[in-house]
Amino acid sequence: MGALETALRERRDAGGRSFVPYLTGGFPAVDATLLRAVADAGADAIEVGVPHSDPVMDGGVIQEASTAALAAGTRPSDVLATIREAALDTPVAVMTYVNPVLRRGVEAFLDEARDAGVAGIIVPDLPVDEAESFDEACADRGVDAVLLAAPGAAPARLAEIAARSRGFVYCVATYGVTGARDTLGGIAEELVSALRPFTDLPLLVGVGIGSPDQARDAGAFADGVIVGSALMARLVQGDREGMLDLARDFREALPLA
Repeated sequence: MGALETALRERRDAGGRSFVPYLTGGFPAVDATLLRAVADAGADAIEVGVPHSDPVMDGGVIQEASTAALAAGTRPSDVLATIREAALDTPVAVMTYVNPVLRRGVEAFLDEARDAGVAGIIVPDLPVDEAESFDEACADRGVDAVLLAAPGAAPARLAEIAARSRGFVYCVATYGVTGARDTLGGIAEELVSALRPFTDLPLLVGVGIGSPDQARDAGAFADGVIVGSALMARLVQGDREGMLDLARDFREALPLA
């Protein structure tokens, strides 16, 4: 069991709920101190996005951050170097897309990620039907390949995703791209309930968690939440301290044990 899964299981087994904030690598700068500050705010794990020019899963806020990071010259290797520099005790999962991985080369990318201390990798545009060799390459390096489960997926597909995912299962809380929503609908709870019979992995809800109250609601049925756009919006506004305050509010909304 890798460091990512271990941390999330420990939180769940203690009766708590995990908080996993997302940051776009290279925005507002290539800055290990930001990763450390978010870890100190109470993150159980941190998801770091590799900026990409065609982020099909990301909504406006994260697209804006990715565009700015790319304009500043941020490369995938810069993001991984920042993770290495941060040297966190908190496990880090990298979120990227298929093209940057293929361009670097799957094995070369994963070797660099492992050497940087990355504990998990999330590739949202990699279908589970095509993930076998990628999963094996991740497993060979001790990196958890986290798969996404989308609302509306058939039970057989959810079973396959649950069987193949490592670290946790990323439960997409809503249809559409990332971005904070005013309300958390019943889709996420239905998805988590549908997945439970297939796996003992922690089930974390992401996409659309816009407030600590929504995180608290999600914690009633899921093992934790992933929060991206709500936090990144503060960074886009140049409000780093406000982002960290909000991260602490999310942490306080979820039980530790």
